[in-house]
Amino acid sequence: MADKPILEINDVIPRLSDIAFKEPINWKIRESENWAIVGANGAGKTILTDIITGKYALKSGEIKIEEGRSSSQFIKSVAFKDIYSLADIKNSYYQQRWNVGDEHEMPLVKDLLLKADNQEWVDYLVESFNIADLLEKEINLLSSGELRKFLIIKSLISKPRLLILDNPYIGLDAASRIVLNNVLEKLATMEGIQIILVLSNPDDIPSVITNILAIKDKAIKATFERDEFLNDKEIQDKLFECEYPINLGDVIQSKNGGICFNNVLELKNIHIGYRKRTILKNLDWTVKKGEKWALLGKNGAGKSTLLSLICADNPQAYANDITLFDQKRGNGESIWDIKKRIGYISPEMHLYYQKNVRCVDIVASGFFDTIGLYRKCNDEQEKIAEKWMAVFGVGHLKNHPFLLASSGEQRLMLLARVFVKNPDLLVLDEPLHGLDINKKKHMKSIIEEYCKDDKSLIYVTHYENEIPNIVDKKLTLTKQM
Repeated sequence: MADKPILEINDVIPRLSDIAFKEPINWKIRESENWAIVGANGAGKTILTDIITGKYALKSGEIKIEEGRSSSQFIKSVAFKDIYSLADIKNSYYQQRWNVGDEHEMPLVKDLLLKADNQEWVDYLVESFNIADLLEKEINLLSSGELRKFLIIKSLISKPRLLILDNPYIGLDAASRIVLNNVLEKLATMEGIQIILVLSNPDDIPSVITNILAIKDKAIKATFERDEFLNDKEIQDKLFECEYPINLGDVIQSKNGGICFNNVLELKNIHIGYRKRTILKNLDWTVKKGEKWALLGKNGAGKSTLLSLICADNPQAYANDITLFDQKRGNGESIWDIKKRIGYISPEMHLYYQKNVRCVDIVASGFFDTIGLYRKCNDEQEKIAEKWMAVFGVGHLKNHPFLLASSGEQRLMLLARVFVKNPDLLVLDEPLHGLDINKKKHMKSIIEEYCKDDKSLIYVTHYENEIPNIVDKKLTLTKQM
């Protein structure tokens, strides 16, 4: 006798036409099955999980769940944006992580984990994910990888019947990915917990997954058993096929101000600490004009903190010996003088783009180095923004509301924002976060083409295969004890 369904989606059409699939949605999840929803950016993966979790009202059809449990008990969903469900973090701001003393009573990790009724279960999760060292940290001080582990644990406290994890591997270092796979294996053996992973890369499909739901262009293409899908490259290629011509000649403008410099940055004996915790110690680093670097290190090693010094987001820069573009910090320059020569993106920055303005306005905000568009760009700037959107394959979303774009499409928008002002230095912190496999290849090609001459690059990733071929230097940070 076949396992009975625990979730049935029957002829579902959402009420909002903007998110409707091409055909009514039909899907069943049976006992003992663990699924991966796989597809390219913008395919509709997150829309599907939002429909399942009741975020969108239905025009027709029904969603049936196992009897005896409410929808909120039955399903838990975790995405990186879920940090906004924690405490009062919506009222925080991007640079607050670096401004100790301005936390507005941010909760500690332990405050949000160690008050559960089933404390033995929570202790098991903390040990399994190896996050005991994070318990005394404020939520807004967690790195992106640490934050992801915390959110997964928090979602598991109530022991949901169905756990949805949206791209859980991005932002995790190699050791943390192994830990996550081990935890997923343990969860799969526990009675009463099944898993749905939302993935943009077939290589991320772990062994715990039994079935694949393939989605493309807001349509369910087919369902597969895991091995059947992984062994069929033709199916995978069709699912992710895309072609975007790379011609940067039309979009790269003249150099900013024509200021000459020899070194992009010089850092001498850098020391950064917060309260009793040391993040960076005795660090020396010089990046010369035109050099291409990879900045590597485990989650929590201090990579984002180091970049915050370079990009003028961290006030401790003034207590350290830092020279940028041959100009020593602290000589009266404004942070805007520094930022105008740097194109910067990070996972944390993505979190703070929560205004539902036009996508082209998000891209154009790169001219002013603001999180959001607080100045109106002129016609020429808007045209440049549109051209960069076309380069990244999101030109058709020019007037689309930013928050209604998929997380992958949002990331492409923020990447286009990096390039609009033709910066001398690209600082790319996990730039391929959440992109599908073909868009990652396309993005790498753009970076390589843009930086092939005298542009400088600092590139952060936990995946060695994502490092552009032009990178020939590496700095690896180690976590301070």
